[in-house]
Formats: sequence, structure tokens, C-alpha cells
Amino acid sequence: MIRILCLLSAMLFTALPAQAEQLKNIGNLEVHYSSFPSTFLTPEVANTYRITRSRYSAVVNVTVLDTSATGKPAVTAQLSGKARNLLGTEKKLAFREVREGKAIYYIAELNHANEESFKFTIDVFQNGTNGEIKFEQTFYVD
Repeated sequence: MIRILCLLSAMLFTALPAQAEQLKNIGNLEVHYSSFPSTFLTPEVANTYRITRSRYSAVVNVTVLDTSATGKPAVTAQLSGKARNLLGTEKKLAFREVREGKAIYYIAELNHANEESFKFTIDVFQNGTNGEIKFEQTFYVD
């Protein structure tokens, strides 16, 4: 199982080579985030994490680290978010927690059309600290 998590992590952080690392500091939190087509995942990884693998589906991944603790451990958080396309249609992001050893990930799935662009807004709450992440991404059907 840890091998699968390592594979998922490697895919998440190398899936979008054209983009710089996406992170935001919110108080003592370091929030890493990415979004990518679900087809970047192998069928085995998608099945393990109950992710629908489709040309018309993307994955949003968020990890929250505590910079005030030794080793910047992953911490639990509450996430809510939405994705708005260029026509103004909003899609709510339903995050679910995935734990693997000391790693904690929050994953949401998003259906999209070819060349559909989204503006993402994700609210992060953790132990009295809260903040917002905003980013944009266009998805293509491969």
C-alpha cells in the first residue's frame, strides 16, 4: 500500500511539469495543491483510492503541513471548495481524506469538457487557522 502512495505522490508532483510547485502558506500551515487529469493515474492507483478514471474527469489534491512542528508533518484539516467555469457554472468540490501512514491527502474529483477552464477556490480550516487557495486550470480530453 505504501508503494501505491509513493506512486500517487510522485504522479501528483510530476504530473504537471509546465507548472511550478503550487503551495500557499497560511499561518503555520504549508498547503500544497494540484489538479490533473484522472487518466494520469494508473488503473490500480485509481481503483485503490476509488477515483473514477476518465478522459472527462480531473482530480484535485491538497495536502496540509504544519510548519511549526518538527519535520513539517501532515495534519488533518477541513476543506471546502468550488470550481467555476468561464460560463459561471459552479461545481462544488467534495473532498475526502486519504491516509497512508503519516501522509494525509484530500482528494476531490471534477468532471469537465474538453478545453474547459476553471477558477478554483478552496477554503482550508485547521485548528483555528483558516485561509483560501485560488488557482486556475484548463483541462483537455486526451
